[in-house]
Amino acid sequence: MPYVITSPCQSSRDGACVDACPVDAIHPSEDEPQFGVHPQLYIDPLSCIECGACAPACPVEAIYAHEEVPDEQREYIEINAAHYHN
Repeated sequence: MPYVITSPCQSSRDGACVDACPVDAIHPSEDEPQFGVHPQLYIDPLSCIECGACAPACPVEAIYAHEEVPDEQREYIEINAAHYHN
């Protein structure tokens, strides 16, 4: 299952996870025009290789494996996917 970025990212958008991702599955990065438009970063569920490198890089602990997303954050599974499939 892919990794998912949840609501704590909205207060940070640190970008360390972008640098940690070996397959460029996290967007928008600071150098992309959409960075200031979106409230958080998102992981593309089709590009994510489930390596887990992003989770320990996140300073606000906003990233979880799909099956470990807390119940109160489960809506972010679809929020991440919808960002890439709209």
